[in-house]
Amino acid sequence: MRALLARYPRLAASLVRAELDVRETPVEWWRVNDVVLLAKRDDLSAPSPGGNKVRALELLLAGHRPGQPLLTVGPTGSTHALAVAEHGARLGAETQVITWPQETHSVADATARRLGALARVTPARSVVDAYLRAAARRLRGGVHWVPAGGSVPLGAIGHVNAALELADQLAASRLPVPDVIVAPLGSGGTVAGLLVGLALAGLPTRVVGVRVVPRVVANRTRVLRLARRTRALLATLTGEPLPPIVGRRLTIDEEAYGGAYGRETEAGRHAADALRDAGGPRLDATYSAKTFGVALALARRLPDERVLFWLTFDGRWLARGTVPAAARPDLSPSSR
Repeated sequence: MRALLARYPRLAASLVRAELDVRETPVEWWRVNDVVLLAKRDDLSAPSPGGNKVRALELLLAGHRPGQPLLTVGPTGSTHALAVAEHGARLGAETQVITWPQETHSVADATARRLGALARVTPARSVVDAYLRAAARRLRGGVHWVPAGGSVPLGAIGHVNAALELADQLAASRLPVPDVIVAPLGSGGTVAGLLVGLALAGLPTRVVGVRVVPRVVANRTRVLRLARRTRALLATLTGEPLPPIVGRRLTIDEEAYGGAYGRETEAGRHAADALRDAGGPRLDATYSAKTFGVALALARRLPDERVLFWLTFDGRWLARGTVPAAARPDLSPSSR
């Protein structure tokens, strides 16, 4: 939370955090298939697996009592649920997860297996069934509830900090401010937090949210509502007037979805393969591959605009604990 607390020191007294070793993530130049773009490596948000979900969990797991089980929900192979289980274990907590079925692929299957080894998983018949079971469990008490995706105003503050962190990094390294950030859009916490953080930083950068879930979950109304609620929470906590959220800076890409959450697409697979061939990290077919495909296409179509890809998926554990090398483009001035 260093970037956020530097701007609003008063938050130090009100934002209680769990000790999850959340850290600053690097900004890198990538060259993939002769396309040059920036990447924010938010997959590296903590030493333990979890990707950028850990930014929200740092706040959402605060106040957990010793011995209190964690409870969350998600689809089969949910990276959010895995992050809760991984970091809950660091706090000595058992994690209970209620899942609903989805189409799967190799990474989702591996995630489900790892989740099953770390948490008590209860399969439900549908999303509605999962939430009804979770509601009943919460009514019995004794659990620490973690909302799906961590996408509530408190959790989104973690992603506000990430956007401010990016602004500080750009200024310190004299990197160009990106014209557009391309990020996955699922439950909305990352994109909403970015919108708030960019407004606080005074950056004109647009955000493209690549929808990877049904439109009823991911749409402009829901994302902007979450962004405005997050801004309102921060305004209350800081006691300061904050800049408004500019809705026209949000675009939602509807083409990469593929028709089902978890369904692999040809475009996403080609983009992920191209990144791996360039020496970059592994992407997952549900979120990051689809998003990177959009980022690549946008950077190719608009060569005069600087595109930044926001990587949220942490695939380090899939490589037996090794950290894949980043794609290293030519860093000469002409490539920038």
